[in-house]
Amino acid sequence: MKISRFKKSHKTLVYFASNFEYREPYQVLIDATFCQAALQHQIGIEEQIRKYFQCPAKLLTTQCVILEAESLGAPLTGATSIVKKFHVHKCGHEGKPVPAAECIKSMTKDNRYIVASQDRLLQESLRKVPGRCLLYLHKATPVLEAPSKASRKWVQKRAKNLMLGKQVEKIDFMKEQQGLKTTEVTKKVNPRKSKGPKNPNPLSCKKSKKDRTQQTKPQIHKVDQTGITKAKRKRKKIPAHVKAALSKD
Repeated sequence: MKISRFKKSHKTLVYFASNFEYREPYQVLIDATFCQAALQHQIGIEEQIRKYFQCPAKLLTTQCVILEAESLGAPLTGATSIVKKFHVHKCGHEGKPVPAAECIKSMTKDNRYIVASQDRLLQESLRKVPGRCLLYLHKATPVLEAPSKASRKWVQKRAKNLMLGKQVEKIDFMKEQQGLKTTEVTKKVNPRKSKGPKNPNPLSCKKSKKDRTQQTKPQIHKVDQTGITKAKRKRKKIPAHVKAALSKD
């Protein structure tokens, strides 16, 4: 294998390992279409994949893939015999088989499989989901497909979120150094006193009717008349001889 092909495949494996948690030994999920292409070009799948990856790999298939290949009859007899040689992984469809493409989609939801298939519709469907790794045969050469557009977008979005998180942490750290932010330790040492219920604001309370009437009525001040003395009339006494004269008349 050429060095450039190995570098490309290694770069792709490292990308999926660092961003989507793919780990060695890599698990390769193979369907009957991949086996049929390998049979037509007369290549050994296990030998070519391990030589291409240059690292440990497990070759797997599912019961649904085998049953679908058997149902297609004579055209896929050779591919069926090849796919049966791989380790059969439990897919959860035992007793109720589904089409091979649907089975592989469900297998890749929660696990990290490198899907080896020549099915174009299956490939297009998996490219739309971030983190899906595809392997196919170009004539007699295995090719590990570069990360899809959906995978690259997901990685870029995650990188932006991580950068924003680091900037926030850096700002918080600088605030703590400048004493602008109280840490949990200072909060525990100097706990704030819990404030009880406050009295209502007198301006916001409605005044009672008694208060209103008292305010509207004019206040009449009583004058203390104890200190006031009434002026007495002076009576003049008439002499007796004047009275007698007046009575004669």
